[in-house]
Amino acid sequence: MPASIEEHLAAVREGYVRVTPAEAATAAAGGALLVDIRYGALRDRDGTIPGAVIVERNELEWRLDPRSPHRVPQATGHDLQVVVICNEGYASSLAAASLHTLGLHRATDLEGGFQAWREAGLPVTPPTGEPTVPTPHIAG
Repeated sequence: MPASIEEHLAAVREGYVRVTPAEAATAAAGGALLVDIRYGALRDRDGTIPGAVIVERNELEWRLDPRSPHRVPQATGHDLQVVVICNEGYASSLAAASLHTLGLHRATDLEGGFQAWREAGLPVTPPTGEPTVPTPHIAG
């Protein structure tokens, strides 16, 4: 019988240690890269985390792989600590596991996602009424 998504998620999360909002903030202060993979409507509704890089989920691996010609400038090496952030901490777990397969062994995700960050009273840039812009899409 194939694994259910809940079983798969549990197995994926066994491969690394997830971080709390406070731990993510401390990691960011120490140089970790926060990566917001939420889709635009959520960012536009709830705001963003100051300093987080916005990368659409469907481009995450190309943007974070240090060997990719489409990487973001912050993707400097496989030892980079990356904290992936989704809305509630589910999709980010699968994304962090995918980054592990690319050799980003310090990739993790934020327990409870953006909503937990906000509820913890950590800094949030409020929505401006203008759409937030992710990294430019990969061309051709």
